[in-house]
Amino acid sequence: MATLTQTATPLSLDAFPDGLKTTGQHPPLYDALRPFDKFPKSISGPTLWKPEDYKDAPEKWTHRFSAEEIAELSATADAFLAAKTPLTGISKSNFPLPKLSALLTDLREDLLNGKGFILFKGFPVEEWGNHKSAVAYMGLGTYLGYFISQNSRGHVLGHVKDLGEDPTQIDSVRIYRTNARQFFHADDSDIVGLLCIARALEGGESDIASTHNVYNTLAAERPDVLKTLIEPIWYFDRKGETSKGQDEFIRTSVIYLERGDTPRVYTKWDPYYVRSLGRFSDAGLVPPLSPAQLEALQVLEETCQRLALHMVLEVGDIQFVTNSHVLHSRTEYKDYAPPAPRRHLMRLWLSTPESEGGWRLPFWDSNEKKRGGVQVDDQPPVALLDAE
Repeated sequence: MATLTQTATPLSLDAFPDGLKTTGQHPPLYDALRPFDKFPKSISGPTLWKPEDYKDAPEKWTHRFSAEEIAELSATADAFLAAKTPLTGISKSNFPLPKLSALLTDLREDLLNGKGFILFKGFPVEEWGNHKSAVAYMGLGTYLGYFISQNSRGHVLGHVKDLGEDPTQIDSVRIYRTNARQFFHADDSDIVGLLCIARALEGGESDIASTHNVYNTLAAERPDVLKTLIEPIWYFDRKGETSKGQDEFIRTSVIYLERGDTPRVYTKWDPYYVRSLGRFSDAGLVPPLSPAQLEALQVLEETCQRLALHMVLEVGDIQFVTNSHVLHSRTEYKDYAPPAPRRHLMRLWLSTPESEGGWRLPFWDSNEKKRGGVQVDDQPPVALLDAE
């Protein structure tokens, strides 16, 4: 059995079949960034959609698991549990889904190169409980991408849950650990998955928007805002999730072009990471947001809201969304009073490297298996069954 001995306690590499570390956060390749005049005047094709395309046609973006599909997932999850393999050890090779795999292959293509989202329904989380549900959910995820770390603790199975942290402390608190509103954003992965374990009393509802529809709208209505979003003048906070010697912030763009021929427009955005830089601008380390940037930030959010598709995640629903060309948000929420469970979503961040059909990103790690995510020093992957 192969082991890693660079840490105090040897780690079995069998428990981490896709490798220990994700590549983490880093600046773009600045010479690979393109100026505004190189961007398309408008975008067309399968990645472009409008909310009216889907608002009254949920059958186009939902899939209810059949009894046969649930039976296959259940049997494979039971076999995985019987083998006593840790959650971090799940891979396509030890989670065979001979029937569902065809659906998941088509889904992956649609996520990467099509509309970019789906809502699964009928995942029996209450019957299975958190452990088996996590196994089956992560097993599904192995057919879409590679698990990458979501925070400095190495969590590859994340938990979106209100832990009582102060959402106003945006320079240090990750908003997914609060009940605050999340503005339209993209996570630091190629695909994000959310499995609903428990719903809130009220709120916590989901909205998504096609960034290519947003792009076309801005190009027509506010090309000045689009130009500001394309310029590499934006700084993103690392919120202290840094390895030794790394900068605490990254200079980047909001909207990029892929590398290579016929490049597509790619968006990387989270306003909470842009608004939290006061401690650095006060110290003169980064410039404060300009009036043009503040306006662009507001116009982008308002445009996403205007062009959003609304959906509600019920218990047992799984939402998968691409981060390359779909932005997502959630409303503020209020939990049931104890002892009722708090709103709880299990989250996956999945990587799709360039060599396996992923987008050709202007970053050094575009062809790395576990590109993106958050990596701090040598923290190995961790998969817990609840938030910590």
